[in-house]
Amino acid sequence: MKNTLNINFDNIAISFSVLCALHCLFLPIILIFFPAISATFFGSEDFHKSLLYFVIPSSILALYVGCNMHGKYNVYFYGAIGISLLLIAVLFGHDYFGENGETFLTLLGAGIISYGHFKNQQLCADCCN
Repeated sequence: MKNTLNINFDNIAISFSVLCALHCLFLPIILIFFPAISATFFGSEDFHKSLLYFVIPSSILALYVGCNMHGKYNVYFYGAIGISLLLIAVLFGHDYFGENGETFLTLLGAGIISYGHFKNQQLCADCCN
């Protein structure tokens, strides 16, 4: 039961990270065809910032539960690096790195977080089945 719960937490955290990456990748393309979206919440930077309110807690919770189950605390490293990159991208990315740099940091951060959750799932499955 606890293993299934943790895998679900990891899946939720991965989903939020992927949503963040997809928003970053496809919003410019969507705005070409539907420019009115830029006037909505989904077309603003606030949407990207709001996603962090879901990515960060879900990632911390999933990694915490998983690491307590399998005892391999180095998985926290992936979460910390990924979350740091997402925070840098959202807070400073556009001003210091430009739009391409912000996109790159977001994709890299989301990828690292997703990889960390994938490893967390594997370690939980290996130790607790």
